[in-house]
Amino acid sequence: MKVFRVIGEIQKPNLKTQFKKEIIAAKSEHAVEKVYAELGSRHRVKRVHIKITRVEEVPLEEIQNPLIKKLVAGDEKVGEG
Repeated sequence: MKVFRVIGEIQKPNLKTQFKKEIIAAKSEHAVEKVYAELGSRHRVKRVHIKITRVEEVPLEEIQNPLIKKLVAGDEKVGEG
């Protein structure tokens, strides 16, 4: 599994805000789908109001979310043995 950073913004009539989320997924398309699902579930935002501007794979050193960093680093340590 890889870590992707999905950057975009929510564009509703009464709300315009930017977001940046780090997601663990196999492919970038899966990461985008997961972001759509999370934002829709948590913030009641429809897909048409979410604009994804960039999806990038994040190397281990640049992961900002400590939970994701620990999960990914732990997976790599298990594979070394």
